[in-house]
This record gives sequence, structure tokens and C-alpha cells, in this order.
Amino acid sequence: EVFGVHLRPIKIDDTVDVDLLARQTPGFSGADIANVCNEAALIAARHGKKFVGKQDFLDAVDRIIGGLEKKTKITTEAERRSIALHEAGHASISWLLEYANPLIKVTIVPRGRALGAAWYLPEERQITTKEPMRATLGGRAAEDLFIGRISTGAMNDLERVTKQAYGMIAYLGMSDKLPNLCYYNNEEYSFNRPYSEKTAELIDEEVKRMVNEQYERAKKILSEHMEGHNKLAQLLIDKEVIFAEDVERIFGKRPWASRSEEIMAAKESQDAARAERELAEKLKAEEQEIKEEEAKNSAQEEATTETKITAEGKKVTVEGKVTIEAKSNEEEQTTESK
Repeated sequence: EVFGVHLRPIKIDDTVDVDLLARQTPGFSGADIANVCNEAALIAARHGKKFVGKQDFLDAVDRIIGGLEKKTKITTEAERRSIALHEAGHASISWLLEYANPLIKVTIVPRGRALGAAWYLPEERQITTKEPMRATLGGRAAEDLFIGRISTGAMNDLERVTKQAYGMIAYLGMSDKLPNLCYYNNEEYSFNRPYSEKTAELIDEEVKRMVNEQYERAKKILSEHMEGHNKLAQLLIDKEVIFAEDVERIFGKRPWASRSEEIMAAKESQDAARAERELAEKLKAEEQEIKEEEAKNSAQEEATTETKITAEGKKVTVEGKVTIEAKSNEEEQTTESK
């Protein structure tokens, strides 16, 4: 709805998917969405277009979230291959895991401080598993597995995974040695931890174990799908930007629907069922009205119709009204009944 308000003054073509834009910009305020629309219009104007298309909006989102494209940043072929393998690792594992966020596109074009990025469609799942951690560690795992060395490009990935692991173990009880325990402290300015030093050491050990376990699983997935990963990395080197359709051509269609697709399918099913019920109720009401109208007309006809019976000699004639006429040569008798 917010996008609809800001898109009114902009001429857009048929390729623009407003629902996709809304799902790709979670947490954006009205001003941020207006900024996206204005930026997309400027990008289209720079390219001499008469209408703003889907790619213009995607470029606008990239620019607002990731920063300006660093066209002057020069990278060697070895660096480009390392970045491509890293980003292809993220893309491959997220495509092959059921509970990972659906992939939108992958790029090795430098933006801001990032040398490459994989863009996902946030699912906003209410229940989280460990699978997204594997997708986050996929870049480092791909470097280790296919290059034989690791780089500093996984700093942001490691930061996110470490925070997730601490949250799962200390707050969510997802640890084998500390099961079903939550050490959450809701006192904002408290300097005391709700657990002992020994427990803190155990939490650290469990975090290391969980991260390393998911890292090894990520390497195993990439090893099993090495050919597809290498194809994806080479395609990324050649095109610099690839989309979910390109990944689907390599790995095939995902055997499960995303959470957004499930919700939209359920909503469409509910809308269809509601429309069927409304149509059935409407047809039933119309049929009832027709029956009532027919009964009313029949009653009126019975009330106003008379049957006319004329007896003339041995000849009896029945006509419209209930009129009995007996005609003879000398007299005529008429009886009417309603």
C-alpha cells in the first residue's frame, strides 16, 4: 500500500512487481520507500527510458542498501575468482536448504565496503533453525574447500553466526550440554550475569562446537554439489550479476515452496474458497427469490383466474373463468365462484 502511494506519480511498465519490492524492503519507512521510487526514476531517466522498469527499482534498492557502485575499485582475476567462489558458496547452500531465505540475486560488483553480496528475500520466520547458519558460513567454506586458504572477506558472516550461536545456546536452550535453559536477563542496567563463570566457559565451548559443526556441514554440502557450485562461480565471473533463475537452471527448481509462497498460496486458496461460498450463497438466494416469485405469481393467477364452463345442450365448453352457464332455448343460468 505504501509503495502504491509513492508509485502514483511515476510511469512504470508491466515488469514491476510491487509485492516483490515490498518483500525486498522489510523495515523501510515511508520516506525510505519514497527514496527508492525517486532513485529508480532517476536511474531510468539516466538511461533515457520513458518508463521505470523492474531492474531500475532493483538497482535503486541496491544503491540505498549497499551504497554506491565502486566502478573505480580494481580487482585482479584471482581476487574476482575468490569473491565469486565465496558468493557462490552462499548462493548454493541457501538454494539447497529448505529453511534458508530464498535467493534473489548474487553480485561481485563492489558496493560500499563490500566486494560482493548475495541478496535474499527475508522470510521473517517465526521459528528459526540452524540451517541459515550454514548458508552464512557457505562463503568461508567455499574458500577453504576450493581455494585451500581463507580470507578476510567472511568477517561480517562470522560476526552474524557468532551472535546467532550465543543466542541459541544462552537464551533458546539449543545446546546438548545446556538443554532447555534460558539465561536471559531482562534487567537493562544490570552488570551481573545470570550464570556462573563455569557456565560462561561452557557456553563458549558450546558456541565453538555449534559453529564448527555447521561449518563442517556447509563444507559437506558444497562437496556433494561441487560441479554446480563451480558452474555458478564461473557464471558469476562472466556476468558479475546473476539471479535466482540462473541458479535454478544449474541446481534445478527447489523441491519446497518458500514461506512467502506458502502464505500467498494459502491466502489465494482462502480467497477462492470465500468466493465460491459467496457465489453459492448468491445463487441460492437468487434461486429462492425465483421460487418465491413463481409462488407469488401462481397465487395471483389462482386468485384472479376463473374457469368458464358453458353447457349448451349436450356440449360442455370450459373456458377461463369459473362461470357455469347452462343455456337452453328458454333460460340461462350463470354461477361464478372465485
